[in-house]
Amino acid sequence: MARLNRLPPIHTLAAFESAARLGGFAQAAAELCITPSAVSHRIRQLETLLGEQLFDRSPTGVRLTPAGQRTLQGVREAFDKLAQLFSTETQGMRLTVGSPPTFARNLLIPRLPEFYQQWPDIDIQLAVAAPMQDKPERHDVDIRFGKPPFDDRLSIKLFDDQLLVLAAPSYLSRRPLSCPTDLVQADLLRSPLVPWQPWMVAAGLEPREPGRGASFTDLGFLLEAAASGLGVAICPGRLAQHWQENGQLVALFDVAVASESTYYALVNRAAAQRPEVEAFLDWLGTTFE
Repeated sequence: MARLNRLPPIHTLAAFESAARLGGFAQAAAELCITPSAVSHRIRQLETLLGEQLFDRSPTGVRLTPAGQRTLQGVREAFDKLAQLFSTETQGMRLTVGSPPTFARNLLIPRLPEFYQQWPDIDIQLAVAAPMQDKPERHDVDIRFGKPPFDDRLSIKLFDDQLLVLAAPSYLSRRPLSCPTDLVQADLLRSPLVPWQPWMVAAGLEPREPGRGASFTDLGFLLEAAASGLGVAICPGRLAQHWQENGQLVALFDVAVASESTYYALVNRAAAQRPEVEAFLDWLGTTFE
């Protein structure tokens, strides 16, 4: 195996080991609950880091190269050692996680079964962390929305996002909105967490914040209000995915604007070395990549 100056990302090694053991990228994708293209991307990333081709690829499937066979032996030995380590160190361990309610309900909790498949001996205690608290309670890991720095802890970005302007079909039936300038006559919902101004600048509108209208300090409340037909909301798209998939909200206009704020995991540097915290942070990183 080629020598590296740093350890390859664990998710690349997991994709490689699964594909080698099961005999194909599609089978590995099914086991890891990701797409075959994601498996292929992770293996190519590992090949680039190692400087060696691990699989011979053909229309009929994939086959390990000699370098792949050597690498597989080393990866399996490393995984066996990790399994032995965590089977003792994480047994009966509890991890406290603080999260805004909407993130927990729509993004975190639906994915927790994947975490427990990998780490069945870690008990997660999930606590609601209300947004915009002056001195929120601290947990082993806290999920926060905004821009760093939040406090003295290490902040790890979970993902980038795009701002979407959203409205309910019932609202659009009463007040059709065909272009951004139509928003001048719309009921704009507000939140101090997501200002309208950056999107309005990108849309060529006067860069202003709405001076009146309902305001919400929780993004879930904001989206529920929009889904109820109260008005038009602006929100990071990943959080709004649940409402869009259910047909409760429709994204308006073709204006792409990166969200200045997104979700971060906050953790003390010392706590990050604990095996259960390290496992959870690694899982967050691969889940939301």
